[in-house]
Amino acid sequence: GQLYIEPNIETYEGMVIGNVAKGNDMAVNPIKGKHLTNMRASGSDEAIHLTPPLRLSIERGMEIMHDDEYLEITPGNIRLRKQILKEIDRTKDFRRSSAL
Repeated sequence: GQLYIEPNIETYEGMVIGNVAKGNDMAVNPIKGKHLTNMRASGSDEAIHLTPPLRLSIERGMEIMHDDEYLEITPGNIRLRKQILKEIDRTKDFRRSSAL
């Protein structure tokens, strides 16, 4: 997938930080570090190379946003965020709308 934020950027729940190659939403915690305690897997985690983040413009943000997202425009930033910020509330809303 493609990242939309740079390292050391403050995030909040419901903020879209990138896209997933499969096309589905994935809830992540970008602040939580991965512990390298398993000796068999620790060597493979050291050589991760990330592609540079995509800088969002208003036009690009409008192209890639989904129906359940907002394009948040402030004087300093252009960000994508979910309309319903909390993941549990998004799940409840999805279940309620699919039951109809």
